[in-house]
Formats: sequence, C-alpha cells, structure tokens
Amino acid sequence: MSGQALSGNPDHLTDPAQIIDAGHPVRSLIRLLARRPGRMALAIGAFVLKEIPMWMLPVITAAIIDTVAEGGRTSTVLGWLGLAVLLLAQNYPNHLVYTRNFMMVVRDTGAELRNVLAGRLQTLSIGFHARSTSAVVQNKLVRDVENIELMLQQVTHPLLSATMVVIGAMAMTAVLVPQFLPVYLLTVPLALLIRYTVAKRSRTRNERFRLEMEGLAARVGEMASLIPVTRAHGLEQTAVDRVAGGVEKVRREALKLDMLNGHTASMSWVSMQFLGVLCLALAAVFSLTGALPIGPGDVVLLSTYFTLLTQGLIQLLGLLPVAARGVESVRSVAEVLAEPDLEHNEGKRPVGAVTGALSLQRVRHRHPDAQVDSLHDVDLEIRPGETVAFVGPSGAGKSTVLNLVLGFVRPTQGRILLDGQDMQELDLRTVRRFVSVVPQEPMLFEGSIRDNVAYGLDDASDERIRQALQQAQALDIIASQPDGWDTVVGERGARLSGGQRQRIAIARALIRRPRILLLDEATSALDPESEVQVKQALSELMGGCTTLVVAHRLSTIRQADRIVVLEGGRITEIGGHDELLARGGRYAALHRAQAG
Repeated sequence: MSGQALSGNPDHLTDPAQIIDAGHPVRSLIRLLARRPGRMALAIGAFVLKEIPMWMLPVITAAIIDTVAEGGRTSTVLGWLGLAVLLLAQNYPNHLVYTRNFMMVVRDTGAELRNVLAGRLQTLSIGFHARSTSAVVQNKLVRDVENIELMLQQVTHPLLSATMVVIGAMAMTAVLVPQFLPVYLLTVPLALLIRYTVAKRSRTRNERFRLEMEGLAARVGEMASLIPVTRAHGLEQTAVDRVAGGVEKVRREALKLDMLNGHTASMSWVSMQFLGVLCLALAAVFSLTGALPIGPGDVVLLSTYFTLLTQGLIQLLGLLPVAARGVESVRSVAEVLAEPDLEHNEGKRPVGAVTGALSLQRVRHRHPDAQVDSLHDVDLEIRPGETVAFVGPSGAGKSTVLNLVLGFVRPTQGRILLDGQDMQELDLRTVRRFVSVVPQEPMLFEGSIRDNVAYGLDDASDERIRQALQQAQALDIIASQPDGWDTVVGERGARLSGGQRQRIAIARALIRRPRILLLDEATSALDPESEVQVKQALSELMGGCTTLVVAHRLSTIRQADRIVVLEGGRITEIGGHDELLARGGRYAALHRAQAG
C-alpha cells in the first residue's frame, strides 16, 4: 500500500466495504494480506527456507542413529553434522527477512484499517454518530484493529510452520516409509473435528464478550464525562455501581469464554498426545515384528515427525481463542464499513463560492423512529448578510433548523436552497468550507491555543491567527497563559474557563472568514462578564455573514434583523424585536416572562 493510503487517504481503496466482509472474515483477511503480494511472497519464501531444519533434522538424526547402529564411519556422522549446522545457520537471516516483511504487511494492514475506519466515520451521517457512543467507536478503531493485528501476528507463524511440517513429514515419510502415511493422516481430520466442534459456540461467546466490552467502554466514557456532575451531587458510588454492572457482565462472559477455551485446549492436547504415543508404539511394533522394514533410526524419525506434527496442531488449536477474537473483531470493523447511513457527497456538484442566500421551502423533518414531525411546512427566505434568530420553547425545532442548513439532517419533505441551488444536489463538504458554527459547548482538543484556532488550516500565518484572536476579544487569554498561544488547553479545553473556551471557538470561526454563521446557544452557559466579552466577539464575527442564531436569552438577539418564533415545529411569528413586542403575541409573552 502506498504511503498516500497510510497517511490517511481511504479513497486509495476501491471500496472499503468490500475489503472486510462480516460474512467471510477469514477470506477478508486473506484479501487484505494479498494486497501486498511482493512482500508476502518474500516473507513466505524466507519462511520456507528457515523452516527446512524442522523436517530435515529428524532425517539427519535417523541417519546418524542408523550409522551408529550399523557401525558406520565417523566421516559419515560428521557429514550429516555439517549439513545440520548449515541448515540451522541459515535460519537466522531468513527469519529476520520473514519477520521484517511479514510484520510490515501486518502493521501496514493495521494502519490501513484504522485510516479506512477513520475515513468511513467521517462519511457516516450525524444520525449514526448520535446513535453510537464515542467510546464504542474508539473501541472499534483501537481495540478491534489491535486484535486483528495480534491474530495475524500470533496465528500465521504456527500455521505456516505446521503446514511446512505436514508437507515435509508427509513427503519424507512417503519416500522412506510410505506404509506409515495413513497413521499421519489421522491427525488432520481429528484437528478439524475439534475445530468445528467448538466453532459455533466460540463465535457466539466471542460476540457476546465483544458486545459486553463495548457496553463497558460506553459506561466508562459516560462516567468520565460526568465526573463533575457526579462529584457535585455526591453520586460517586452510583457512578461506580453503574460501571461495576458492566464489569460484572464482562467478567461473566469472559469466564464462559475461558472455560470454552479450556475445554478446547484440553481436548486438543489429550487427543494429539494419544496419537503421538500410538505412533511411537506402532513404529516400534512394526520394527520388532518385521511387519515393515523399519530400523531404529526410522522409529526415531517417524516418532519425531509425528511429535512435530501433533505439537504444531496443538499450538494451532491453542491459538483458536486468539483467532476467534480476531475474527470477531473483523466482524466488528465490518459493522462500520457496511453501515449504510452515509452522508452521500460523491459525484454531487461542488461549490466554489457562497453569498449566503438561504431558502427553506415547505420543509418538513421527522427524526428516525419519531411519531410526529419536528418541523411542519417551514417557509423562510433569508437574504445574504441577514441575521435571523430562532426562539421558542424546548423541542420547538430551533436546533433542527440549524442542522438542516448545515446538512447534518435532510428534509423529510420540501427543500432547502443555497444561493438558489438545491442543497440535496450539492457536495456539502465544499459548502461547509464557507460555514462556521459556534455551539453552546465549544469543542476544543488537547493541543495548544494556536492549534485550536488554526485547526485544519495548514497555511494560517501567525498574523492571521493573531487577528482572529484579537477580533474574538481573546488576546487577554493569551497574555494570561504561561506559554502564550502555545499553552496546551487540556482535554476539551479543561484548563480554560467557559468564556475563554467560547472566545477561542469564536476565533476559530473567525479565521475561516465564513459566509454563513450558525450560533447555537453560544452565550447561554456564560456568566455576565464573559457574556459581554463573547457578545463583542460575536459582533465581529457576524459582520457581513448570513447569521442564524438559536437563543433562549432574548436579550442576546435584540439586534437581529428578524426573529422567528417556533412552536411545535411551526413558525408562529416573524419580525423585529420592537415589532414583535408591539404585536403582543408569543414573543412578547416570552419576553415578559424573562424580564419578570
């Protein structure tokens, strides 16, 4: 795979959904490995060479024993010894060649899977992400891919080794003692019988264990995000108990899986050891009775081969738990790659410029599984550069309007036009380059202030960043930090106050010079002093932009060009602040309630 793919470009793959197939996980893995045929051929070739001692040493041992038993010459023994030394010595360089090439394939495959998953997650709809917790998604991208890598790493070597031993042992036995081949052939069907005896139960147990692990990951993520609330209300034990419930479910499923693996390991060991003892006894009986022309060296050779064969099969059967976890992880990854809830942008018309004219034409929207529409026949024309505020009680549909304009959700009926073009026909990724969003809870990542402001803008100059911070009334934040704008803000901006985080988020919006600005309760969680500072920053940001504002505090939207009152998903009033107050309708009632 090219460096381009490994640097995070999933488009290098024809179709990620075709790489991993939940119904055929083993075939999917083979197809993944086969994407690098050169390295795989080199790795397998080196493996074949390095494993030659495994099936040749029994031949050399048998030859030396026969030489001693027959009173042969010392030079013969030394000749066999020289061959053994040569075969053993070549193992080292070939093992390194095998390890380097095969592990590069494994690690590249793991990196490719993570990049493909990350790319797929970016194309899935907001609805999918609303249904899935971040902890579960993280579990798939980190733990499941790690399980796949671990399976490839731990299973492939013994699988190839056992294959080489089987081929070598069968070939040498066919040449030296062909009559003994039927005894060897007993091992393979027995191993397959054990494998298929536990296969169905193993899949079920591993699937249950994975689902419980994902549930636990979700609870741990929830606990971490709610720690301030938990501590503030003295609910520490309640939070611990919620996690403990998930831990107990994981413990039970893990124990059931361990017991199944224990049964498999014991059956494998006992059956293979029994066959090994049987092989040794049969070889000795045939030699003693003369039923077959077998000498002392042949008895050792046959017994050694059979021991190698059974040990390889025992090792393979012992790795069934690792393989089962890896296969289940393939299915888990396939859940994301096969998820149909995509935001379809490929092939749609790209947008090169935006003036900011918006038109909502008889727009209806109903959330999945809801019984009623969240918006009913909304008609609204928004001019470029106009500021429109949306007010109304909770559940009135205010945030749904913003999500529709942003393209996070699609109208169930009707259409939304941007600059006269139906947004259903546009590549929303190009539209969003002209859009900035300032939510109620600003999202900062664990990096520096500078990194957060310039997020996604590799060409942002220091002067441009400084200007954005100045317009966002955020230069005082920089001055108060020990490392200036190189100060790391902590996870989700935890080292900054709410007002500081909001102003950094506004600076991030400003630096993009948007044509459309969406403000979703951008000041509702702030103290009065922070609110004043953020309002000043927002006034800089709103200049010249088409601005849609959702606000509960009516004092923050007095200067809006128009105020849209929503109730039950319907527009009940539209007008300016003074006009709506004079009308004495729903807006006036909301204003009186807040003023009182």
